[in-house]
Amino acid sequence: MLKLQSTKLISLLSLSKNLSQKSTTHFSHSNHNPTMSINFTTHAFAGNPLISKTQNKNDLFSPTTALETLKSRITDNTNHHSPNFKILPFRNGRPLATAGGGEPWRLGWIGVGEIRGVLGTELNGDLFVYLGSNVEEDVVYWTIDVSGESGFVAEFGGVRFSFVELRTLMVATDWVDFKAMGNLAIAGHARALLEWHNISRFCGHCGEKTVPREAGKRKQCSNESCKKRIYPRVDPVVIMLVIDRENDRALLSKQSRFVPRMWSCLAGFIEPGESLEEAVRRETWEETGIEVGEVVYHSSQPWPDCKE
Repeated sequence: MLKLQSTKLISLLSLSKNLSQKSTTHFSHSNHNPTMSINFTTHAFAGNPLISKTQNKNDLFSPTTALETLKSRITDNTNHHSPNFKILPFRNGRPLATAGGGEPWRLGWIGVGEIRGVLGTELNGDLFVYLGSNVEEDVVYWTIDVSGESGFVAEFGGVRFSFVELRTLMVATDWVDFKAMGNLAIAGHARALLEWHNISRFCGHCGEKTVPREAGKRKQCSNESCKKRIYPRVDPVVIMLVIDRENDRALLSKQSRFVPRMWSCLAGFIEPGESLEEAVRRETWEETGIEVGEVVYHSSQPWPDCKE
């Protein structure tokens, strides 16, 4: 949740003293429309191109079947062709990525043999999380958390990789490049799943350890008398741009960790029993003391937990 620094509060209130009860989150480029509107064709972390298959033991690309194949390949040095497996390692919430080849950046997908060479005997199938597949390319995609592997050498095939913060990749992405935006969505999806796995190691009902099921798409309590099923959680959040009646000033916030000249829209978690509009008004008031009137919905997008 974004918090406004007290040192910036006075200046923001001064700039926003004429904010009206018609403040809105909706924009438009038309000078004849009293509430301007911006129409995005895409959003960061949205538009994941991978297909998440349902469970089907006869489908090589479905999560459980693909995981069984993956487990066999971990212990088998024989070359296999169908399906091909690509794995995206993460360290401390950061995906493996590199720049070069005429592209601003690309994800550091590696093969089973390469990840086996890194983790060795510590590698097992339960560490992998299924991301989806591309049947046309005959590929199943996975992610894995290697935060505990201090000896990870991020260089494969002569290409040097590094673990890059998601926000850095987001800023470096050309938003009209749908392929790059798709890769950003894949990285965001993987980050969200791995973060959920890290915080769901124990059952919230009985306290016993949880074990992954369906190739990491869900978890289950290991207690035979409980066996509670646990699915990835989704935390609804609002992010809003508050503007004045003339549509020429916006209310922004600044956190202490921001670099100079970096500002942000206001945002916050939705509380139980609260609508989106009520959350916008409450969060704006709590963080700035500004009362918001009309709230117009713009669009939605997934957002992985990017806090560092």
